Amino acid sequence: MKVSRRNLLASALAAGMAARVTAQENKGSKMANQKPWDTVVVGAGVFGAWTAWHLRKAGQRVLLLDAVGPAHARSSSGGESRMTRGLYGPDEIYTRMAFDSLANWKWLSDLAGLPVFHPTGVIFMFQKREAYVEQGLEVHRRLKLPTLELDRAAIAQRWPQIDSTGIEAGIFEPQFGVLMARRAVQTLVKQFVKSGGEYRVAAVKPPDAEKRVAQLEVGGGSTVSAASFVFACGPWLPKVFPRLLGPRIFPTRQEVFYFATPAGDERFGAGALPGWADYNDGDIFYGMPDIESRGFKVAHDKHGPPIDPDRGDRIASPGGLADVRAYLAKRFPALANAALNEERVCQYENSSNGDLLIDRHPAADNVLLVGGGSGHGFKHGPEVGRYASELLTGRLGKVEPRFSLETKAEQQNRAVH
Repeated sequence: MKVSRRNLLASALAAGMAARVTAQENKGSKMANQKPWDTVVVGAGVFGAWTAWHLRKAGQRVLLLDAVGPAHARSSSGGESRMTRGLYGPDEIYTRMAFDSLANWKWLSDLAGLPVFHPTGVIFMFQKREAYVEQGLEVHRRLKLPTLELDRAAIAQRWPQIDSTGIEAGIFEPQFGVLMARRAVQTLVKQFVKSGGEYRVAAVKPPDAEKRVAQLEVGGGSTVSAASFVFACGPWLPKVFPRLLGPRIFPTRQEVFYFATPAGDERFGAGALPGWADYNDGDIFYGMPDIESRGFKVAHDKHGPPIDPDRGDRIASPGGLADVRAYLAKRFPALANAALNEERVCQYENSSNGDLLIDRHPAADNVLLVGGGSGHGFKHGPEVGRYASELLTGRLGKVEPRFSLETKAEQQNRAVH
């Protein structure tokens, strides 16, 4: 029988498709029949990655899942850099967490090949010596941190590239600095896998969390089973648990800008300028020196409009750029007309008051909810992971009430700064 070229091609295509379907079915069957995990962690951002790491250190079999990839471009852990700082006014819990996390950031930085932590120090500037300053200094003294109080003259002498007009008080934290966000999370996930954990890219179907969860449906119709589940999904938490967290977690659109520094001018590099935050009479701006030649980073720390992390556009607004340029002209005049290197839109994943969320699901006691980074959470990643893993495994010495679900209201009123 004569076989045409067209028939041969059709047969080959059919065979290839059948092979792919069979392979997918076998993969799904293998995943479904696999021995249950101790814990499945959903979300490979900073909170999920550190939680998975600490659970693995505790001897658990851990599967880490993410729909896109560690610290991907739409995640709250994505992007170039984050500040790590310890000044939180009276909120000693966050000062402790930031300081206690430093050792793990330095450990990760030593492994990464390129720095994860840049010890630039951080300077806070205040127009008046308000209660937040006094309370923060008292916490730092109690914890014996090497923090320095500076007046305007001292700031001007140390960093003349800052126009310190109107500044009454400054607080300098020499032990803190800048974290390379995406690099940090990706490095940690690699270490997690090297330690025996498993990581997969897979979309997860939201579970029925009205009862104890036994398994999750993932991409391709397969399932994974575990004794416990951690959901550290950042701004996707309201989508995964719409009735429970839809009214309690508020993703907002945040704009960040990077500006070119003058060629050959080292005044705005990491060796000459620390990270900084200007309380600006309550209208806070913050930023970082030019790290790794990316540009001088500036952001306006106010909650932007709501954003859908899947569908929201990532183009900065003309108004946001104008606000930042006006601020640069005021505080960093040499950069008033600097060229814009890059603009980026990310998101905060706010709880009602800015406190973290690390608590069990009220209807599914083997499900742990981890989130509420609220724009300040990245630096706390190592301690969030430790706390979450110890809570999940029953090894936590003391529960922190502020991290509980019941303290998360349905109206935003940020109290943590």
